[in-house]
Amino acid sequence: MLVVMRCGATDRQIQGVVQAITELGCEARQLHSAQRTTVNVVGNDERIDSARLASLDGVQDIIHLSQPYQQASRDWHPVDTVITLPNGLKIGSDAIAIAAGPCSVESEQQILEVAHAVQEAGATLLRGGAFKPRTSPHSFQGLGARALEYLARARAATGLTVVTEAVDPESVDAVAEHSDIVQIGARNMQNFSLLKRIGRIKNPVLLKRGIAATITELLSSAEYILMEGNANVILCERGIRSFDPGTRNLLDLSAIPRIQQASHLPVMVDPSHGTGVRDLVIPMALAAIAAGADGVMVEVHPDPEEALSDGVQSLYPEQFAEMVRRARQVASAVGRRIASPAPAKLGS
Repeated sequence: MLVVMRCGATDRQIQGVVQAITELGCEARQLHSAQRTTVNVVGNDERIDSARLASLDGVQDIIHLSQPYQQASRDWHPVDTVITLPNGLKIGSDAIAIAAGPCSVESEQQILEVAHAVQEAGATLLRGGAFKPRTSPHSFQGLGARALEYLARARAATGLTVVTEAVDPESVDAVAEHSDIVQIGARNMQNFSLLKRIGRIKNPVLLKRGIAATITELLSSAEYILMEGNANVILCERGIRSFDPGTRNLLDLSAIPRIQQASHLPVMVDPSHGTGVRDLVIPMALAAIAAGADGVMVEVHPDPEEALSDGVQSLYPEQFAEMVRRARQVASAVGRRIASPAPAKLGS
């Protein structure tokens, strides 16, 4: 339930609504905008008599929400969320962000080589896994803390924004310290203790859709983060499980406009995991841009055949450069643009 205050409602009137909600056994959370204040009723609002709240001084309207999420909803926040990163890049604006890098950080030399290549080609974010939750325990699990240090050095050398995954509550602080955006992978989309922990950091969060998750479930997971106070959530469509063995997953591009209708949060797309097939990554990245995505994330490796993880879906650096060139054309055709990369560091 949302309690919409009148324009110009006083602090006394707002606090009167907050007090009434608290006395009824629920939590009240305020959202202030330039025009008005809205108070979100958190908890079991079915037991609340909305007429009682509607009669309070300064209240304009009561909105009953049918979704299991509130703060992620456009009803709660009708204006698009735009997330500003430390280097000035804005995700959710007319400029489309491109993230690129290897599935796993394998060495300092590897991540520096990839970082320089994708920065020169036009990437604005550097992706790379330090902690890798894998289906098989025998698969490469990542370099852990060493990889975080290598990512930080690559950021210092190129100016790229770093996004990497935290896999459990214990790794959150280290990942947040060494990266700009903390990723929650598909396997952890409904790891609610991790989501709550992530909600208490200041870094923006990239939340990937689970392999069998509905859009409602994705937005409900985002709600866990938002309710802990972190408003900077980026959603990511990365494919869902299907019956067709021709691709690794089914990349659901219809999720982009559907999410944008339901939520104010920006949406990125990962066509590398979404298809699992190198030759399909570029077409699906371009299609995602045409469908309205706020960014794309692809895997790039200098030698995919020797990659320790996901080599079959990783682009060669020259393929990535071609993708960016074509992405600029598609973005222009739909009235948008590709975000400019940070300038390379002198002496790097």
